Amino acid sequence: MSKPNDLDAFFMPFTASRQFKANPRLLTGAQGMYYTSQDGRKIMDGTAGLWCVNAGHGRPSITQAITDQLTQLDYAPALQVAHPKAFELANRLVAMTPPALQHAFFTNSGSESADTAMKIARAYHQARDDTERTVLIGRSRGYHGVNFGGISAGGIANNRAAFGPLLGDTDHICDTHDLARNAFSRGQPQHGAEMADDLLRLIELHGGHRIAAVMVEPVAGSTGVLVPPIGYLERLREICDAHGILLIFDEVITGFGRLGTPFASDYFSITPDIMALAKGLTSASYPMGAVMVTGEIYQAFMQGPEHIIEFFHGYTYSGHPVACAAALATLDIYQDEGLLTRAAGLAQQWEDGLHDLADCPHVIDIRNIGLMGAIELAPLPDAPVKRAFDAYLRAYDQGFLIRTTGDIIALSPPLIISQSEIEQLFACLRDVLTHGD
Repeated sequence: MSKPNDLDAFFMPFTASRQFKANPRLLTGAQGMYYTSQDGRKIMDGTAGLWCVNAGHGRPSITQAITDQLTQLDYAPALQVAHPKAFELANRLVAMTPPALQHAFFTNSGSESADTAMKIARAYHQARDDTERTVLIGRSRGYHGVNFGGISAGGIANNRAAFGPLLGDTDHICDTHDLARNAFSRGQPQHGAEMADDLLRLIELHGGHRIAAVMVEPVAGSTGVLVPPIGYLERLREICDAHGILLIFDEVITGFGRLGTPFASDYFSITPDIMALAKGLTSASYPMGAVMVTGEIYQAFMQGPEHIIEFFHGYTYSGHPVACAAALATLDIYQDEGLLTRAAGLAQQWEDGLHDLADCPHVIDIRNIGLMGAIELAPLPDAPVKRAFDAYLRAYDQGFLIRTTGDIIALSPPLIISQSEIEQLFACLRDVLTHGD
């Protein structure tokens, strides 16, 4: 019989489970920029949890909003009935996203937002009797969550390898990583806008009339912060428009201030037809996601008899009252404290601090944009990913939580990080990288 705290019972996600359970790293508290470990140490959060705790940990106003909502209305379905906060939140999101995005569909995670975005894209074309448009195009090294739609359109090999066969009618354009031409770029790389033309290859292969949508992260986050080259996203938008293809931005990571603008769409001045959101929507205080769509897409569904369901999709917890309360409180913090644009004022220090690490051993590339950053390391010849993972463990021992993907260290701190804390984070990384293998 297992004990209450027996570590073996938990089947852990995306974890080297045997290594972890032999030497567990347990977090028992969090406040502001810091976690508290089980042994009482303060651990600086260099990754905003998982790209999601944008407002920092332990915000009293969010906690109070959640508590008040649980007391008043713990749950209400969103199927054929609703509650006021879902409409309030939808209107708040419409007001802060690009003007063309006029409607919000609520989900519970980034994975659900990505799958919902793909379903909306296919169903939109069906509603317009454009029934041949079923092909969904993702990007190599793209990440769109872990549901079957997301891993089918996604392009991270290990996320797909064990789960086939995957969703049909999906394909991938090439990723934007060009180490030979763009290593150690500051911000957007100069070279590679022409990589968007790889979509033309798939248009020729599948037929432009068969492609429903192209889904990309404006900045590919989970694969290791691949910043789009100058002109790349503009070209992608141009090709999609020319062929009647919907453009989906997965802003689960880049949304809510990560780049120093409310959304990556604002940073790059490109409006998608559909935008997937989650993570920072509630600053990770409660699971929630959203999908924003244009008025044209929404109206395509609003046809036929008024008593008939227009879109046969949704979740038990779509627009959950407590999630909505958490999101509204979070958006208030972003507005009151200027967090959606705060990263812009820190971006230069962030960039300089990252690139100062270029002389550390084994560093082969550094990438940055807003408050996102990546340090790519040369892999050990016989043990890929181990060099970065060892750096992760050393940083944790020194009181800093970072994230690794392959042999890349990825960084994305809460937007409340101070200038002195940025200095401390990079001082730790210099020590970790200097004294590694």
